[in-house]
Amino acid sequence: MAQKKSIITALLIAATGVGIYLAAGTTPVRAAGSGPAYTSDGKLLQPKGYRNWVFIGSMVTPNGLNNGNAGFPEFHNVYVEQANLAVYRKTGVFPEGTVLVKELTLVREPSHPDGSADEASGRGFFEGEFGGMDVTVKDSKRFSKTGNWGFFNFGHHPLPYATSSVESSKDECAGCHIAGASKTDLTWVQFYPVLRAKN
Repeated sequence: MAQKKSIITALLIAATGVGIYLAAGTTPVRAAGSGPAYTSDGKLLQPKGYRNWVFIGSMVTPNGLNNGNAGFPEFHNVYVEQANLAVYRKTGVFPEGTVLVKELTLVREPSHPDGSADEASGRGFFEGEFGGMDVTVKDSKRFSKTGNWGFFNFGHHPLPYATSSVESSKDECAGCHIAGASKTDLTWVQFYPVLRAKN
């Protein structure tokens, strides 16, 4: 009985400490989620189970609306672990170790010049096959030169994706995020209402 009380007391103290930490507006040292995994030579391993994480949202800028030359013609489906999303909603900052997965899907069978198609719900843009994956990792020590986030590309092609990835250069990814999303922890919050929601 005494041992049970000690365990309960310890848990309450830990929970109180976390609450005070969050209330102070600081970022926890380590994310509560599974976090990133690396190879011995520093490559990021492909995250596992990400399609079971929280779906933040999606965006698409199709070729048909960008003179056939869109920079990002695929749907971008973004996922994050629940624990890290909860911290972001409370603090406006993702905790250390947060992993954001952006999985790409091609626009499905476009049949009009603008890239849209006719389906039962009407004319629009619809998701087709998987077409690639990009990942960002929050680590202020490892990625201090790129705004505390590391950017990784696991291939822009059909499945399977690469099993590991080297960090992309600042010019490839981080520079755009630093220039346009520095006030929202290098994340394009304006595109994802789930990040702006409070519950």
